Amino acid sequence: QVQLVESGGGLVQPGGSLRLSCAASGTIFRINAMGWYRQAPGKQRELVATITRGSSTNYAESVKGRFTISRDNAKNTVYLQMNSLKPEDTAVYYCNIDLSPRLGITSRGYWGQGTQVTVSS
Repeated sequence: QVQLVESGGGLVQPGGSLRLSCAASGTIFRINAMGWYRQAPGKQRELVATITRGSSTNYAESVKGRFTISRDNAKNTVYLQMNSLKPEDTAVYYCNIDLSPRLGITSRGYWGQGTQVTVSS
């Protein structure tokens, strides 16, 4: 069984910074891409950033230059460093990790439980 545990959300003033973490544990054979998504009230979940196994990254236009995604393969963890935060970044942030739990089992995406990020003065 696979579990994803997120941490690092909270309340921050505009212009501030937060760092989110998402650690995968349990039966894991191989981790492929990792990513962060967010969902604001009344809106659909949207992609924030992704990082491949080879550490190639992709960002939503709205966060380019402000957010940085990274991963620690030894710890099965993905991070999201968020700088220069804006009120419009307020949302629940979810990690998604594409992994295979065992040799021969096709990988699929697993979701974290979500962590609230609120940017407000």
